[in-house]
Amino acid sequence: MPLIALTGGIASGKSTIATRLAEHGAVVVDADAIVRDVQQPGSPVLDEIVREFGADVIRPDGSLDRAGLGARVFGDDDAIARLNRIVHPAVRAESQRRFDEAFAADPDAVVVYDVPLLVEARVDDPWELIVVAHAPSDVRLRRLVEFRGMSETDAAARVASQVDDSARLAVADVVIDTTGTIDDTIRQVDELWARLPDLVARNARGSG
Repeated sequence: MPLIALTGGIASGKSTIATRLAEHGAVVVDADAIVRDVQQPGSPVLDEIVREFGADVIRPDGSLDRAGLGARVFGDDDAIARLNRIVHPAVRAESQRRFDEAFAADPDAVVVYDVPLLVEARVDDPWELIVVAHAPSDVRLRRLVEFRGMSETDAAARVASQVDDSARLAVADVVIDTTGTIDDTIRQVDELWARLPDLVARNARGSG
């Protein structure tokens, strides 16, 4: 019952990898989706965010103005730390609930946690394998501008706000190079899937 962490910087191709792993039969748990779920109207997390940051982070329909809150905390390390203290424990608890649910349904399941902030928040959790989607920062900057419509300044700020590539590569058990075509990325994911039992077993021996 391997529990695998999948991480990567913004525009690194992580979603392509997660989608392909799901096609192979993996249960993918999406950290970003959990963040949205634990911040639903009426949730303790949203109530705490309002107490910390003010009612103007709430839209007229009662939902969180994620873009507005993001703009407020972006670049402010203290504000980000305060927000993380509210959100991270709830995300950790809900992600664990989903892992447990997946393994209860199928003890042999391969569960993949798609988590952008692995290095920042979850690197010491007991993963059987850490997979890193990697493309150089200049490639990711170009993708943000060309495919997501960001200005070069905004794209550079987003990349700079995340941990350095070297920090992610330092914790990787497997690196998937997403610099090339999508087909090339998918080929590497297929190879990872085929080697998964051996990789997990080798990692277990190495940590034992």
